[in-house]
Amino acid sequence: MPINRFPIQLRFGDEDSNGHVNNVRFVQFLEEARVRLGLLPLGESLCPGDPAMNFRSLTAESGMALVARQEIEYRSPLVYRQTPVWVEIWVTGIGSSSLTYGFRIADDDGTRVYAYAEATVVMADQSGRPRPLSDLQVRVLESWRGEPVPFRSTNTGQTSPAAAAEPSGASR
Repeated sequence: MPINRFPIQLRFGDEDSNGHVNNVRFVQFLEEARVRLGLLPLGESLCPGDPAMNFRSLTAESGMALVARQEIEYRSPLVYRQTPVWVEIWVTGIGSSSLTYGFRIADDDGTRVYAYAEATVVMADQSGRPRPLSDLQVRVLESWRGEPVPFRSTNTGQTSPAAAAEPSGASR
């Protein structure tokens, strides 16, 4: 499974009055991983004419990326420490104008998982209307595709994130 991993250094101020890292910080960890992934050079195989191109600049050429939905399942309390926590990120779904990222927040060796998460992002034009993914965007996202997020319960009766983000429910 193609997974990118990024270390996130905790700060003492990340803890709340309950003595663990606040849930709002977890959302910021997901954002940090999305931004770092988007800034990685795409390389010669995906962008032969411009191997330094990254997904963020590729997206900016056609509009903007809007977070439409996020879900986090907390598995274990995370407390302040000097060693970083690791955020793994991969693509779990690709729609006509959206993509869904999967995340795992864990220790470096993966023995303790603090959270699993999923975020659906919709590509939009400057007016905020959904805009189809380009062929190059789809190729990049396919190179990052992995398994579904292993949430404890996926039988909630709710629409899947990719289908919810697509006006027609279309997916690739």
